[in-house]
Amino acid sequence: MIKNYDGSTSIVSHTTSDYNNLRNSKQSIKIFHQQNYINMSPMLLMLRLILVIVLSYIGLSQSIIIETLPGFPGYLPFKLETGYVGVGESDEVQLFYYFIESERSPKDDPLMLWLTGGPGCSALSGLLFEIGPFTFDYPNSSGNKPTLEVNPYSWTKVANIIFLDSPVGTGFSYANTDQAYNTNDTLGAAQAYSFLRKWLMDHPKFLINPLYIGGDSYSGLIVPIIVQEIYDGNEVTLDPPMNIQGYLLGNPFTDENYLNSRVVFAHRMALLSDDLYESTKANCHGNYVDVDPNNTLCVIDLQVVEECIENLDPAQILEPNCDDMSPKPNLLKWNRNALKEDPKDLLLSLPPLPGPWCRNYNYLYAYIWANDRTVQEALHIRQGTKKEWLRCNKSLDYTENVYSSVIYHQNLTTKHCRALIYSGDHDMLIPYVGTREWINLLNLSVIDGWKPWFVDGQVGGFREMFTKNSYILTFATVKGGGHTAPEYRPKECLAMVSRWFAHFPL
Repeated sequence: MIKNYDGSTSIVSHTTSDYNNLRNSKQSIKIFHQQNYINMSPMLLMLRLILVIVLSYIGLSQSIIIETLPGFPGYLPFKLETGYVGVGESDEVQLFYYFIESERSPKDDPLMLWLTGGPGCSALSGLLFEIGPFTFDYPNSSGNKPTLEVNPYSWTKVANIIFLDSPVGTGFSYANTDQAYNTNDTLGAAQAYSFLRKWLMDHPKFLINPLYIGGDSYSGLIVPIIVQEIYDGNEVTLDPPMNIQGYLLGNPFTDENYLNSRVVFAHRMALLSDDLYESTKANCHGNYVDVDPNNTLCVIDLQVVEECIENLDPAQILEPNCDDMSPKPNLLKWNRNALKEDPKDLLLSLPPLPGPWCRNYNYLYAYIWANDRTVQEALHIRQGTKKEWLRCNKSLDYTENVYSSVIYHQNLTTKHCRALIYSGDHDMLIPYVGTREWINLLNLSVIDGWKPWFVDGQVGGFREMFTKNSYILTFATVKGGGHTAPEYRPKECLAMVSRWFAHFPL
């Protein structure tokens, strides 16, 4: 029993992975071959599955099931597990995760590994504010006692989800040596892949669930790398065999060249006049990211463009812009660093400052809640491994060494693979028009043209479907969505992903 800040208690039970729930080997073989995702004989596959079970017994570790949390009334109505998995040489990197079983049918629903953007934004941010099963009860939260409530539009309604603090230094993940904190795009992807292999070895009952890798924003660079590593690992028969089916990305960053689309987007949204847009396009030669400072006409035009958009919130242009909380857009410097959200030093006041409500105020509760000692004890955070939880850690020792993920998407078009790429259509950080541009580079064939999709009889957005070989990509916009679409349009996004997981039209 753990005493919470509100005087209640948290109950934490310890269980080991439930190997008795692993489905019959013959049934597993049948499903594996029906899905045709790996080429091997039934006997060889059975031997590999037996090996996985044996190895997972050898490396058996306790999984921690959380039954109550500070701020949440009563027992959690879903199964929450937390823990660390060591990766790298000598397991010097300890990646922390939250795992929530599907609230519908854990044995039948997909398994998804989810990476929040950044780099350096905590998995807890994606869990609390985007697609997780609980969030803050804002009207009933005050001061240093945030209250939690169930999120009715959690994606755990239809999927088992692992929320991973990756790369090292994110959230509650940590390293045992200073050198191990040095990371980059490819190393972070490799460590996430290593995490998933070890996690599945310790949770073999999920080996035959359809597997997807998901994320948003900066993880648009990382997710396709992980997916390719999984397919490559399956082809060389690395254990455990993974039932990879595809990936999904929201407003994904893929290449700085496609950030040029911000000016195009601003014009389409009537933020720029036709004359200003045409002048800027001509004088800057369509390049608004890598601007030559000696190109006077381009610089002058971009200064006018900035005047038109600087008082908007680039993450969702219809919401209030908080000058003290949001970096002003600077088109001469807009690059991947603009995706890194401001840390809590810009979110210091409760109650909010005078003026309009700003979404950033919601994030204050995450800092208060996640840094509370009783919360960390309830989550079984290893004390002394992190000085402070940050929603987005901007001080990572991180090197950006992947400049485009388009090549990885192209590689995946040769696989038996599904992809869902969705964009909140009011996001100016990574506009949907730029995403549509790089999708064109994949040389896919249209199998279902641009059409609206509906939720409760209302247009939820628009979508288009493409194919090449055994690769099928669905591109969808979310009407009214911002940079993290589920945060702004939770009901519509749950409907979208539920239909996509079920292979239904959006």
